[in-house]
Amino acid sequence: MKNPDIEKQLEIIKRGTVEIVSEPQLRRKLEESVKNRRPLNIKAGFDPTAADLHLGHTVLLRKLKQFQDLGHRVFFLIGDFTGCIGDPSGRSEIRKQLTREEVLKNAATYKKQVSKILDIDKAEVVFNSQWFEKMSILDILKLTTHATVAQMLARADFKKRIFKNEDVSLLEFIYPLLQGYDSVKLEADVELGGTDQIFNLLFGREIQKDFAQEPQVVITMPLLEGTDGVQKMSKSYANFIGINEPAKDMFGKIMSISDEMMFKYYTLLTDEDLKAVKDMHPREAKIKLAEIIVTQYHGRKDAENVCLEFKRVFSQKEAPQDMPVYRVSGAKTVLEILLESGLVSSKNEGRRLIQQGGVSLDNVTIEKENAVIDKTGILKAGKRRFLKLEAKG
Repeated sequence: MKNPDIEKQLEIIKRGTVEIVSEPQLRRKLEESVKNRRPLNIKAGFDPTAADLHLGHTVLLRKLKQFQDLGHRVFFLIGDFTGCIGDPSGRSEIRKQLTREEVLKNAATYKKQVSKILDIDKAEVVFNSQWFEKMSILDILKLTTHATVAQMLARADFKKRIFKNEDVSLLEFIYPLLQGYDSVKLEADVELGGTDQIFNLLFGREIQKDFAQEPQVVITMPLLEGTDGVQKMSKSYANFIGINEPAKDMFGKIMSISDEMMFKYYTLLTDEDLKAVKDMHPREAKIKLAEIIVTQYHGRKDAENVCLEFKRVFSQKEAPQDMPVYRVSGAKTVLEILLESGLVSSKNEGRRLIQQGGVSLDNVTIEKENAVIDKTGILKAGKRRFLKLEAKG
């Protein structure tokens, strides 16, 4: 007879996952956990290569929270040592290495951000410098005996780079070994990671065997695409939604994603009933999604306020109450005002918006970039950018 408690745990754990290596092993670990009243050690590692976490990171963090709510022991591992090397997963070139100071500066912000998702008082926040900095060069060299060149050359992203005659550093070869050793030190029962991390995660299983530990279960989660709906969410691609962003910006960015991408966001970033979401009108479903996510990181009051503002501006075609002010002095072209005010980041962006009919003054479309503006009013660029033009006093 199946244990209903185990079945419920598996149902929660499996939501949104891509692969579990292996599910029978996970089931057995859960059964032993219940029988022996010993929580499983659940690990997810994050290299602090940037100061801010975004919604893409929260896919793993939310899965960690689910394990935490199920009573297991979660480890939020900050790779302050490995972050100086840089994970080669999914990279087409050697990653630029960060200094120790840069890594520590980024890591300093993580704990506060993570506390928005995890119960930080119950989570184990650990830094892998705790063990790696105590190891001598000889210790590190001995660690490399647990990997072979053939294993590393079998790695898909390394294969691609070598085929293209692109460099792969020896340091990059070592990275999976270090990540695997993290699992040894934490005696991980389960490790979570993105699909691009599969080689490193599976390598952790192999090195645990060498240290007489039972191999960890590997759970991979999908990579969350950013606001462009194409590339994985990343600051590098300028398609990210940061969890520290102002509520208004977060709400607007979520509303900009496609209807197809919206359902993936619901699956990975919320606990909503997906069947009920499918029955909703796409626009209402997206507004609800934006409210849910903004509430998670800014609270219900801010979420309600930005939702009302959004509906007022975009549904009722009104200008926002809070917008930047630009003092008009003399006659200037619309392109000059767009650039000087910061409404666009470059002349090319401004020209493109004007050519696409995306710039208007008091709801009248401006068709030429050299159109002169010498009066007050509301200048709008794109769907979400407004500028109040006032006479210079």
